Amino acid sequence: MHRSAPRLSRILACAAVPVMLVVAGCSSDSGGKDKKDSSASSSSSAEPSAKKSEASVAPAKFAALPDPCKSIAKKTVTSLVPYAKSKSGTAANSSDMSYRAGCSWNGLADKGVHGSQYRWLDVGFTRFDSDQALGSGAERAQQDYAKQVAKAKAAEGAKKVAEGPVSGIGEQATKITYDLTKTSEDFKYATIVARTENVVVTLTYNGAGYAGAKTPSDDDILKGAEKAAKEAVASVASVATPAAADTKPDAPGKSAEPSKSAKTS
Repeated sequence: MHRSAPRLSRILACAAVPVMLVVAGCSSDSGGKDKKDSSASSSSSAEPSAKKSEASVAPAKFAALPDPCKSIAKKTVTSLVPYAKSKSGTAANSSDMSYRAGCSWNGLADKGVHGSQYRWLDVGFTRFDSDQALGSGAERAQQDYAKQVAKAKAAEGAKKVAEGPVSGIGEQATKITYDLTKTSEDFKYATIVARTENVVVTLTYNGAGYAGAKTPSDDDILKGAEKAAKEAVASVASVATPAAADTKPDAPGKSAEPSKSAKTS
């Protein structure tokens, strides 16, 4: 009897071992799975919920252009081109006048044996929309502004070309003056290139004396050009429609350069 009691205790102890191991094993498996799930959940929450959107360009300020033939006061036109063939001006051809527009006036004051005075005035407007790929309307206009200045300076046959800044006309403006001989006469030219927000204004005024008449002075031609250019630039703000703040910058068919207007002389 004394021997059987210890033996029974040993048997019961051994029988309990597998149960303890199973419990421990289950406990270990459960803990590993929870830890794995927790890690996966943490990793998932760390991932960005959405891709960062690209910064949109600023919308263009002006969504239209003024009537080019009304952009310069009739009084100014009369003083600069006193014998204009058409006081209302001749509009340049354009496939879309909300992007590119122009107007010109020219006339000859025939004084018989005392000679004649010829004057020519031209104004052109080019507007740029904002485009996600190409930049804001103002940035695109600034690029075109530089191109127009370079174009005026490179006029074929131009002599004594001079360039300088002009204050009080748009955000920025440049004057280009030069002499040019054509039809056997000496012409004086003045071109003002100006930018107001997303619109570029290019105005040219020139004149010559025919049949022995005196050639106009550089100063008179330049002053006339500056006066007309100031009025043309002001007309953009007073007549053109401001663009809506939510206007889509990449509207179909309007992200490319506007079509060219008819060539003027």
